[in-house]
Amino acid sequence: MAMLNNKALCFICNEDKITYSCKGCSEEFCFTDLSEHRQTLTNELHYITNQYNEFQQTINEQKQNPQNDILINQINKWEKNSVEIIQQKAQEYREIVIKSSQTCNNDIEMKFKDLNEQIKQMQKQNEFNEINLNYLKKYLIDITEELNNPLKISIKQDSQSFINEISIISSKKPKFNKWKQNAITVAGGNGEGQQLNQCSYPFGIFIDKNKNIFIADCDNHRIVEWKHNAKEGQIIAGGNGQGDRMDQLNIPTDVIVDQENHSIIIAEQENRRVIQWLNQNQQILIHNIDCCCLAIDRNGFLYVCDNEKNEVRRWKMGEYNNEEIVVAGGNGQGNKLNQLNYPTFMFVDEDQSVYVSDQNNHRVMKWRKDAKEGRIVAGGNGKGENLNQLSEPEGVIVDDLGQIYVTDFDNDRVMRWCEGKEEGEIVVGGNGEGNQPNQLDGPIGLSFDDEGNLYVADLGNHRIEKFEII
Repeated sequence: MAMLNNKALCFICNEDKITYSCKGCSEEFCFTDLSEHRQTLTNELHYITNQYNEFQQTINEQKQNPQNDILINQINKWEKNSVEIIQQKAQEYREIVIKSSQTCNNDIEMKFKDLNEQIKQMQKQNEFNEINLNYLKKYLIDITEELNNPLKISIKQDSQSFINEISIISSKKPKFNKWKQNAITVAGGNGEGQQLNQCSYPFGIFIDKNKNIFIADCDNHRIVEWKHNAKEGQIIAGGNGQGDRMDQLNIPTDVIVDQENHSIIIAEQENRRVIQWLNQNQQILIHNIDCCCLAIDRNGFLYVCDNEKNEVRRWKMGEYNNEEIVVAGGNGQGNKLNQLNYPTFMFVDEDQSVYVSDQNNHRVMKWRKDAKEGRIVAGGNGKGENLNQLSEPEGVIVDDLGQIYVTDFDNDRVMRWCEGKEEGEIVVGGNGEGNQPNQLDGPIGLSFDDEGNLYVADLGNHRIEKFEII
């Protein structure tokens, strides 16, 4: 505080005295009232210090005894109540089983006595033949079987729990991105053809960190890379005509870039192989597989869809001679939860859960790691164009929030589904089949770049469309 040489009115006593200015509140105080004002400030500082100490003590108590947390107490209460309900139900079922067992044993005992009486009667009268003996044998077999399998009831576990379930609900609202509805053509779009500025039924696509686009140019039997903002692509694999030589491709349907060694891995459906290209050197990784699409997880495992066997298999990169593992399907063609019907594209998340576009079942399935069956996370309500339906789904991607994006091929749209929801929403397209910037014609491959822009392989229009994020 600075002392002033002239007199002024004191802020507290309102008398004309020599005053001192407080820089904090910009008021003038006489010497007497200045002390009082200073004491007031000191008291406020003490109050803040006490509040801080109490807060620090609370934090320390919570660290030492987290069980006192209100949410923990709610969970403990839910656990206690649930255990009581389970114990009560278990006791009811025990009583039912015991009562049924006693009834069954009494019935068997009566039949046994009856059989014993018949045997004694035959022995006493000494009158019996083959028919009588066969009857006794069958009666004895029936009683023995009933004794070994006494109960007429069985235990069945229902997937629907009879106790109240709890969930951890985040107060943070999920971020639902939106994209401009008019796309920019970033590859192809100059009609069907084999020129470097053209595509012919582009299938799978891969976007690297530099926004370069790798395209499985299906009917041109080549893999083409379009640099960011390029006007034409460059052939990096195939392009030597349709065939099965090592330098040829035959209907490549998907491509992924192994950014560890800068190689590309290609699914060739007609040649029934997965092949790796590295600096124009080729190596067949997997033979004799009806492959459609590929994926690599963060642990270096390669996943391949086998359309013929209706399954997804996994290999360790660099160890393809080892026995592969079936991670989805593999139980024949069908629509059960442990089956697939022509799986196409897939996505593998951080937990090694596999999302599969189950094309002919018009659904997307999620198979957790080591699961014996999958779960429907999109579609599954028959073929159709309603928001709870899909029609021949193809490309599938899952974002960091667990939202599932899928190209709805026959409906010419891209859908977003949140796991557990009964229906999805249209992200882009859905404006009828066409070649306008807001239309698609058989969307198939799907990818995001690092900025969240959405790329769609527009199969029927022979182009790659980029929908910019808003």
